[in-house]
Amino acid sequence: MPDMPTFEQRLARAKFRSWHRGTREADYMIGGFFDRYHVGWGEADLAWFEALLDEDDVDVMAWALGSQVPPTHLGGALMALMQKLDYVDIPR
Repeated sequence: MPDMPTFEQRLARAKFRSWHRGTREADYMIGGFFDRYHVGWGEADLAWFEALLDEDDVDVMAWALGSQVPPTHLGGALMALMQKLDYVDIPR
């Protein structure tokens, strides 16, 4: 049986996945959120983000923009932070 990844390995994988979504808009939104808020995350926070990463970008962006209501398991304080959109830094 393979070893379970450490918290740090999961965090590194989440960072990569957040910045390699397939579209520039999703990269900035999801990757920017990760960069701004991952420091200090615990197990529950990382598990929430990993679940978010499993969702389609179109849905994640709609939830962040408030045009759709997120599913119950992705609601809460972290989604509220994501909906502020103050973490998106678009380079010029």
